[in-house]
Amino acid sequence: MPSRRKTATFTSAFFTCLCSFVMICVVLATQHWMSSEIRFSGTNSSVTISLTYGLFSGTCEQFVDVGLQISEKTFQVADNLSNTKAKSMITAIIVILVLGLLSSLLSSGFTCTNAVSNPYQTFLGATGIYTWNSLCGIFILTVMILFPVSIEENGLSVELANGCFSFLQTHTKSIHTYGYSYWIMLLIIFLNIASIIIIYFYDHARYSKKKEQERPIENAPKDVILF
Repeated sequence: MPSRRKTATFTSAFFTCLCSFVMICVVLATQHWMSSEIRFSGTNSSVTISLTYGLFSGTCEQFVDVGLQISEKTFQVADNLSNTKAKSMITAIIVILVLGLLSSLLSSGFTCTNAVSNPYQTFLGATGIYTWNSLCGIFILTVMILFPVSIEENGLSVELANGCFSFLQTHTKSIHTYGYSYWIMLLIIFLNIASIIIIYFYDHARYSKKKEQERPIENAPKDVILF
């Protein structure tokens, strides 16, 4: 059976890994990644499209000139994208998030296993926890980079606005605000780092204690050395 210290340490790491798993589920489920104000100029008037969307769906509203709201409706992101590159980017982001979710789940399983047993010398031990938490953090960081790239390089918000209201004319201005669904990913990265730090300090203390117990015999008092 594991010691109380080991159980407490890995239980704490399990809690942070589980929180990371839950947060990734929230990121996938909520549709508040981006809020955009897209302005289009026409022959006789200017139109502003207000968008709030995530990876799967969103809402769009149309305002004309002095703020008169014309219409509001929901949309599916995949249906509104005609740009193949933008659609591929969104698909890649979803896939990477799912991989991060699986990594977080495996990390939670490994920490739970270590809290109730002693798999020190296998990949189920600290090495596995380091690996899966690191991979999860890398996946989430990659998503945090790819999404803004899609916004800026592929004109994601403009594409979605045109998908909502097809009669729009010349795009003149865009204002983007990242929503809580996006910023939650920072918390996920911090949780992964926290899990690694918790296990590292425990593993380092255990290693130091083991080395202390294996001191060379020449460091022992001379009066106890027998020939």
